[in-house]
Amino acid sequence: MRGWRTLGILVGAVVLLLFPLVLEQYKLYLASLTLVYLILAIGLNLTLGYAGQISLAHAGFMSFGAYAVAILVPLGVPFEGGLVVGVVIAFLWGLVLGFPALKVKHHYLAMVTLGFNIIVFLVLRNWESLTGGSFGISGIARPRWGPVRFQSDRAYYYYILGWTVLVVASAHWILHSRWGRAFRSIRENEMRAEVVGVSLRNYKLMAFAIGSAYAGVGGALFAPLLTYIDPGAFTLDRSIQFLMMVVMGGLGRFEGPFLGAVVVTLLPELLRASEGFYLIIFSLAVILMMLFMPKGLVEIWDWMVRKMTRRRHGPAHPPAPPEPAAVLEAK
Repeated sequence: MRGWRTLGILVGAVVLLLFPLVLEQYKLYLASLTLVYLILAIGLNLTLGYAGQISLAHAGFMSFGAYAVAILVPLGVPFEGGLVVGVVIAFLWGLVLGFPALKVKHHYLAMVTLGFNIIVFLVLRNWESLTGGSFGISGIARPRWGPVRFQSDRAYYYYILGWTVLVVASAHWILHSRWGRAFRSIRENEMRAEVVGVSLRNYKLMAFAIGSAYAGVGGALFAPLLTYIDPGAFTLDRSIQFLMMVVMGGLGRFEGPFLGAVVVTLLPELLRASEGFYLIIFSLAVILMMLFMPKGLVEIWDWMVRKMTRRRHGPAHPPAPPEPAAVLEAK
């Protein structure tokens, strides 16, 4: 299994590095958008998939990173400085929103996070002196390192790719540390986790805060990609879109956000040729996936790995039948 995962990583790295060299502008934009959404899906998968804390506020946390960059960069703050500010704000608000998770769970927690997302949207729309209100902020500059500018779509794609690698590596480290083990134990059985010494309070708060921080990173990269943002980009619809990525990809699986981000971002674009019917077709495709692959698209990945493993090593030999009781007694 580990060998096939390594092979998949190597093939994916080659595709991510070389394929954009031949993409036209719009397809390059879609590739960049998929990477941004992957970062956001990784954060939500950590909060929901591993720690079991449902959140419908991911778009709200995303907005903190986006608006921090859009507001601070024109004031002379480097892009990375704006990104850090946005991530810190998202992290702190994630801590705040994590407190209700100590008292409520499941659909009650979903309602709390939904309310938070609506509040963030209303603040962004009505605080016109800071956010531009419904008109938003335009002309958002892309980052630069001294004489090196990431102005072109291709250059900015590789900039986003660099941040994506950092996020994936950090998430892998977290999920294979004692934090990741604590998150999984809370998801499976809170009472048992507490009995073995896991602090529910600390780890639930950190699950929300870390997932929110990743959303802040995604938002900061999202704003220069479009060069324009408004409150409409951070509504409940966007939060549900991220939830779909995590659920369709595979809850609590490291590969899940990769598959979910690609399918949820690119499938609607592939179906646009059907004109007015593409949303209906997309919705039906989602329903069928959930019916026949309840664990998400990772089921396809697991099936492929099993098939390739059998082809490589041959079918496993069936275990020898147990000896009859009479023979055992004779011995």
